[in-house]
Amino acid sequence: MLHSTERLLYQYLEAYRKLYNRRPAELRVLDEDWVVVNGARMRITELEYLTNQLQMEYLQVLGQRRS
Repeated sequence: MLHSTERLLYQYLEAYRKLYNRRPAELRVLDEDWVVVNGARMRITELEYLTNQLQMEYLQVLGQRRS
């Protein structure tokens, strides 16, 4: 489980960096089910959803730049 959690943290970090051009203020693992992201405690599944949202938002930004 930890391996997939680490991968998800990396994916979130990269998506956040691409979209906002900076690192998140806080990103840490509490246990196998919970993380803290920018001061908000959330489940791993919520972080996965948030990561997908950031990735989609980044793709929209890229699409707008190209047109």
